[in-house]
Amino acid sequence: MIKIGMIIGDRYEVLEKIGTGGMSDVYKAKDHKLNRLVAVKILKQEFSENENFVSKFRVEAQSTAGLMHPNIVNVYDVGDEDGINYIVMELVDGITLKKYIEKKARLSVKEAVSIAIQVAMGLEAAHNNNIIHRDIKPQNIMISKDGKVKVTDFGIAKAATSNTITSNVMGSVHYTSPEQARGGYSDAKSDIYSLGITLFEMLTGRVPFNGDTTVAIAIKHIQEELPSPADYNDDIPISVEKIVLKCCQKSPDRRYQSAAELITDLKKSLITPDKDFVSLVDPDEEGATRVATAEESKAVKGEDRLSDTEQMRLNRDVVREHDNKDYDDYGRDKKNSRRDYDDFEDDYYYEERRKRSSSSGGGQDSSRIEKMTVVMAIISAILIGFIVIVLVGRSIGVFGSESASESSTEASSVASVEASSSETAEGIQIPDVNGRTYAEAKSILDEKGFNVEKAEDTANTAAKDTVVSTSPAAGEYAKSGSKVTVTVSNGANYSTSASATTEVSVAKSDGQVTVPNIIGMTSEEAVITLVEAGLQEGTIVETNNEDSNLTGLICAQSIAFGTSVSAGTIINMELSIGPASVTYSYNADISAPTEGENYTYGIPVKVTLVTSDGTTLLSTTTSDFPVQGTYKGITSPTGTITFVYTATTPTTTNAETGETTGGESVEYTVTRAVTFTQES
Repeated sequence: MIKIGMIIGDRYEVLEKIGTGGMSDVYKAKDHKLNRLVAVKILKQEFSENENFVSKFRVEAQSTAGLMHPNIVNVYDVGDEDGINYIVMELVDGITLKKYIEKKARLSVKEAVSIAIQVAMGLEAAHNNNIIHRDIKPQNIMISKDGKVKVTDFGIAKAATSNTITSNVMGSVHYTSPEQARGGYSDAKSDIYSLGITLFEMLTGRVPFNGDTTVAIAIKHIQEELPSPADYNDDIPISVEKIVLKCCQKSPDRRYQSAAELITDLKKSLITPDKDFVSLVDPDEEGATRVATAEESKAVKGEDRLSDTEQMRLNRDVVREHDNKDYDDYGRDKKNSRRDYDDFEDDYYYEERRKRSSSSGGGQDSSRIEKMTVVMAIISAILIGFIVIVLVGRSIGVFGSESASESSTEASSVASVEASSSETAEGIQIPDVNGRTYAEAKSILDEKGFNVEKAEDTANTAAKDTVVSTSPAAGEYAKSGSKVTVTVSNGANYSTSASATTEVSVAKSDGQVTVPNIIGMTSEEAVITLVEAGLQEGTIVETNNEDSNLTGLICAQSIAFGTSVSAGTIINMELSIGPASVTYSYNADISAPTEGENYTYGIPVKVTLVTSDGTTLLSTTTSDFPVQGTYKGITSPTGTITFVYTATTPTTTNAETGETTGGESVEYTVTRAVTFTQES
């Protein structure tokens, strides 16, 4: 029995109950070892008494404990105590996606797609580690107060389904894939189906299939076609509509084959929502009657007879398609189809061999065909070689010039390149590098042959090291080798907190969009923000940044926020890995304490040298001074030298009384501050 205030596992103090589900109750708790708040999920009694289930549950929970991803609720610990089986997880301050949908009735297309992208990112990380969720639904997706999306309950589904836990205990059958409803094998594509149903609900505010019983709903997943989400929401663009339909195909082979594929299309839909780019396979078209192509007609007439291997491969593909159709429509066991195919293949092979052996001149025909094949191969190789020689010759001028139109196009192209990089009478035109990082600007200007000099602007509000101007200005001309001063912001007036929370309005006019501010975001948040703005994410390069608050976050972007650019422009990013690693050295020449410090040469002294970050470089007892040594790779710029020794206090005599004082043995501690030299 769980009581508020009790301690679980000698470290987790139960604070309050925050949720309940079909299999467990969830409590907010404090981890006293690591001094942090966590969520403790306690299995209900009926499951805790099932040793087989508990064993499998532990294995699955421990395997998911290795999953560390921003879009997954991390598992910290698994244990049991006095019959209480528990799992300790990351505490997410927010609500489930189910409650969020209920609160808003339905989500906007952009918000729904953005949430789906983050869920798919979490699934991709799990699938790459061979972990399948098997119970994706809005109840198992958390939305934190800062807008982050996290998938929870990894591993519980597999442990449950492997112990025949019924679907009503598992949660809702509304999101289950057809293969799961049949009780068959489920894989990553089952998670994609469930995410498709979840996206359907986000867009429409309802689930596609309903019924009086879980069995009735499961049968609909197996047999009925998914209604289009656009039937319930006119604002859904064609790309998003088809993404949902592709996720929820009855046959796993017709769905997205990976979460990565799904993420790609979801991101495209944010940029070009009304473009019809999603490829769907229509099962009716696959089996429909159609006019045979010329090649197929030849094959039927015997004019283009297939080899035994090709024919058998064709038969195998036909049978495989038939197998898939049977499995998709009726859930039949494929083993029967496999056995039927083996018998069919054997019958075909022997029948064809019998026909060839009984036909006259069969051996001669076969020999003649083989010879013709060899001759054709040789002729093809000669033709290909001749074409390559001609193309290479034309490119170097051996066989004359290209056509007038091609030459004109190439000439204009070359001329434009030369005009941009070659020096004219006026000089070389200064390229526009405003808004870029200093490193990018320097690279561009170096290529033009300019001598780059850096200057800082302390008043500008742009991010640190962002180019704010050049002298000469962009568009002006200067001679090769001349100085170009690049002025960058020192970041003193730049606010990262505002950039991370302020919503940037994206104006779209004539294909132009405004670059949002992604400084201070995680790489995942930055990518989603760029995609939502109609831009493309470029490379993300790790770099050092002196602002420790930006460690693990985007610290620079290739085009400054607020800049108007064409839709689809690529934005490169820099991810801070923390301040640069600076080291120091110290050539020690430590002299003895002075007489004023009541030290007499020859007295043993304990000498210690400790850096300001607590590293002990020297600890020795000696009477031989100076103490010398060389220390390198010190991580702190300052330190302290400490002397500890025992000496006799000076004696003094009172002239009036003749009384003598002092002469006692006293332990002295003397310290000296020291500054180290920065290593180059």
